[in-house]
Amino acid sequence: MSDLGVAVVVEDDKDIRNLLESVFLQAGFEVHTASDGREGVELVRHQKANIVTLDVGLPDIDGYEVLRRIRQFSDAYVVMLTGRSEEPDMLTGLHSGADDYITKPFRPLELRARVAAMMRRPRYGDAQRQDGLRQDAQPQAAPAKPAPHAQPGTVHGTGPRDVLEHRDLRLSPRTRSAELAGKELELTRSEFVLLEELLRAGGGVCTRADLVKVVRGDYYQDDTYISEADERAVEVHIGNLRKKLHEDAHTPQLLQTVRGVGYRLGAGKL
Repeated sequence: MSDLGVAVVVEDDKDIRNLLESVFLQAGFEVHTASDGREGVELVRHQKANIVTLDVGLPDIDGYEVLRRIRQFSDAYVVMLTGRSEEPDMLTGLHSGADDYITKPFRPLELRARVAAMMRRPRYGDAQRQDGLRQDAQPQAAPAKPAPHAQPGTVHGTGPRDVLEHRDLRLSPRTRSAELAGKELELTRSEFVLLEELLRAGGGVCTRADLVKVVRGDYYQDDTYISEADERAVEVHIGNLRKKLHEDAHTPQLLQTVRGVGYRLGAGKL
């Protein structure tokens, strides 16, 4: 297997499929391709894909259903590709668990840059396995006593990968793991990095534009134009996060909206 891992391309258009395969091969991935959804699901399963590009309009089952099936067993990064630029299509993909969404025609360099930004952030499963290996090599310590409720954005340690805590919420960038009241949260990459950014802000306001940059990675770190659709995508991710944090959609306590600006970490319920 390539050092970068495995890419699976699910695309019924032969020319686009060949283009995507070329982009991933040039980037250093091992690449497998499928021309329909069912074949794509099986490739992701058996090849243990790290990243998947998924066409919405497939001949057998649509891309959203393919994504739903993939998410039942894989935490691979998923980029949805479609010729439709309507916002509802983008929102459906993000609600279904996609990490990114690109409309056709696309620039190969843009796709490669977005993929590179995603791959710089370890997947949840990879980080957990790496942490497990480290733990196996160390003597087992006695379990720690439960910590009192942490203040917003409390950081245990001094490095950028130390544990972040707020109330009953605990997030570890090192292991890419998150817990709420001791129960594991299953977050997508985008949800994780957004929550991490808000925790690090410690109650300060994060603008929608700033959060777009966080989700997109280095591709948007310069003065690249950020569209309303980009900001709307962040809103969708925040909405999904609130559901997983059991927040009331109308009166959220942990992830609060600053109208016209962005979001901040709230005090939460006692």
